[in-house]
Amino acid sequence: MNLKKELPLIGIVLLPFIYLAYLWNQLPKKVPLHWNIKGEVDRYGDKIELILIPILLPLLVYIIFLIAPKIDPKNKLNKMGNKLQTIKFSLTTFMSILALFIIYTAKNESFANPNYMILLIGVLYIILGNYFKTVKSNYFIGIRTPWTLENETVWRKTHTLGGKLWFSGGIIVVLLSLILEKNTNFTTFLIITGIITIIPIVYSYIAFQNEKKTT
Repeated sequence: MNLKKELPLIGIVLLPFIYLAYLWNQLPKKVPLHWNIKGEVDRYGDKIELILIPILLPLLVYIIFLIAPKIDPKNKLNKMGNKLQTIKFSLTTFMSILALFIIYTAKNESFANPNYMILLIGVLYIILGNYFKTVKSNYFIGIRTPWTLENETVWRKTHTLGGKLWFSGGIIVVLLSLILEKNTNFTTFLIITGIITIIPIVYSYIAFQNEKKTT
């Protein structure tokens, strides 16, 4: 691991931990931990549970990106070079921002508009879609179906299509989060997520069958 290259990212990972430590004495013993689609709190818990937010979001994602290239049996992740580092930086930064947002929301006991969370997820879809076509065949990152893992051509075609769908879907999610009512937007978000998830899976099977016929 190149420590000089990793230091900025480590700092980004630590931001939610530092923010939580700063707020700790200001937090009540019980804090909101879950909201329904109307933005209403439907579960409170001990504030100690908030520590799980930065652990399960930026820290876990960062650790996965550190470990995955070392245990990748095909060693394809290491061959991605700077592209893998860019994906790692983008996703870890996103997760850190998401953790900060959740902690801030818990502190203020307010989640007036769930569209903000959906908007952030839309941004994540845009980030993933932008990089799908650059991801080499591997067992850890990307659209991993039996058919994409079996055939590199199928992997490439599926991720080209998937990248376009996730990027476009992310843009639509972001735009709708700014204009739709929260309940309507949540339903639309679920539909878009289903579409951009299912189509690449089905396509990978069809592409694999076509590849079998041509060979």
